[in-house]
Amino acid sequence: MVVKSATKKRLMELGVDEEYAHKLATDRNMADIKQLSIDEVANVVSLSKDDDKFSSLMDVIREVGATRRKRRSKKITINAKAVDEDDFPLGLTKFNVLNHEMVPHQELIGEDEEEEALEPWGLVVEDEETGEPRLAKELLPKILITDPVIQVIKETREKEDMLLAAADPEHVPLPAGWLADRVIRVNRQSLSAGVSVAYRLIVEGN
Repeated sequence: MVVKSATKKRLMELGVDEEYAHKLATDRNMADIKQLSIDEVANVVSLSKDDDKFSSLMDVIREVGATRRKRRSKKITINAKAVDEDDFPLGLTKFNVLNHEMVPHQELIGEDEEEEALEPWGLVVEDEETGEPRLAKELLPKILITDPVIQVIKETREKEDMLLAAADPEHVPLPAGWLADRVIRVNRQSLSAGVSVAYRLIVEGN
C-alpha cells in the first residue's frame, strides 16, 4: 500500500490530524476520498461516527467537495481547465516518486523561511566582500534540478501558479529559473531518531 504524500499534505493543510490524513491518503487521492461514504470514512480512520473528531473530519471532506464543484461551475479558460484536476496529471500520466513508500517526504521551503530553518546549522557567515552576514546555502548538500523529486515539486508548484493566474488577472507568475538556489526539507523516518530532518540546495548543474 502506498501513501500519496501530496494528498496527505493537502489534508493536513486543511486541518486533518496527521494520523487520519495518513490513513485516508493510503492508496487514495482527493477524488477517491470524496467518494467515500460516511461509514467507509469511519472505518478507514477507526473513529466512531459520534466522535467530535469524526464530525470535524467529515466537515473538511464535504467542504473540499463543495469547493471543487463550485469552482468547476465557473467559466474558466481552456488552459486552466486542463490542469484543474485532483493531484495533477502526475498520478495519471507518469509515476510520482513522492508517492513511493521508500521516498522520504520532501518539501520546498519558502525563501523567507530559509534563514530561520537553517539557523541551527550555523550557516550564517560574514560575506568576504561586504562584511555583511549572509546565508551560506552553498554549504548544503546539493540536488540537481533535474532530479525526479524536484521535477514533481516543480510541476506541482507551477500547476498551482497557473490556477492562481486563471483566477486573478493581476497575479504575478513565477519567474524563469525560479527553482534554482532554493532549499528543500527532507523528513526521513528513523528507527533511532523517530524523524530525521535534512536540507538540500537545488542546483542546475554540478
